[in-house]
Amino acid sequence: QVQLVESGGGLVQPGGSLRLSCERSGSTRSLYDMGWYRQAPGKQREFVAQIDYDGSTHYADSLKGRFTISRDNAKNTLYLQMNSLKPEDTAVYYCNAVRRPDYNQYWGQGIQVTVSS
Repeated sequence: QVQLVESGGGLVQPGGSLRLSCERSGSTRSLYDMGWYRQAPGKQREFVAQIDYDGSTHYADSLKGRFTISRDNAKNTLYLQMNSLKPEDTAVYYCNAVRRPDYNQYWGQGIQVTVSS
């Protein structure tokens, strides 16, 4: 069973930075595309960024240049570096994993990021 555990969230002032982490356990020999999604209050969950098993990266257009996704395969850990944070970045951020080749999908429990002065 695959488990995803996020960490690194919290309260940050506008213009500040945070780095989220997501540690994956279980079925570690498989290949995974890994990503981040977020859900703000009263809104639908939206795509933030993804890094495929081969290292290819994809970003929501509105976040390019501020957010950077990366992974450490040796540690089975996914990261999201968030810079120049804005109040509208406030949301619960979810880690996502899609296992190749069966495309089974897994979610973390989510972690709160609040951008406020």
